[in-house]
Amino acid sequence: MIVPNDNRLPPLNGLVLIGGKSQRMGSAKEKMHWHGKEQVYHLADMLGNYCDEVYISCRVEQFDEIADGKEMTSTYAWISDRYTDIGPMGGMLTAFEFRPDRAWLVVACDLPLVDPEAIAYLIQHRDPRRIATAFKSQQDSLPEPLFAIWEPSSLPVLRQMQAQHKLSPRRALIQHQALTIEAPRANTLVNVNTPAEADSVKAMINNKD
Repeated sequence: MIVPNDNRLPPLNGLVLIGGKSQRMGSAKEKMHWHGKEQVYHLADMLGNYCDEVYISCRVEQFDEIADGKEMTSTYAWISDRYTDIGPMGGMLTAFEFRPDRAWLVVACDLPLVDPEAIAYLIQHRDPRRIATAFKSQQDSLPEPLFAIWEPSSLPVLRQMQAQHKLSPRRALIQHQALTIEAPRANTLVNVNTPAEADSVKAMINNKD
């Protein structure tokens, strides 16, 4: 199901975050094949059904590695982080400074169970009066910042936090009263950081199929 953007809202772009170093996994999480193709392209293709523009956020050296000998990179739009070593906030700030008039639907590459239903649900419940709309974690009821819609009004908040070396996007959501909603499925926010977690999620996907 494709959810049309409301013309009264700030236009919505998609941002796939792949800038992590995957140290605990031991291999690049964005290259894992959960759904028939590398996860980075699977997420970008899904977001393309809901967002005006979709970009893949990565480190500068990471793009050079990915682009080496691969035609696939020219099919997608990429943004290299202007901020180094500050985690996902760097990718988000870079995207906002590139298009500050846009809201950004941010998805991290280590969330293999994000699906069209969850994306559509998040968009349907979006509240542009808040700095962001995010799903609530089943484990601790805290908002998940890396599968959320961040509105243009969040840019000054993120800039201020970065200047203060407070680099947690989740803290921004909590302190500035972002809208939090229940995910349509309990396992939507399951993330994968280790080989054991990957095996567990593969079993979930196989059982679903």
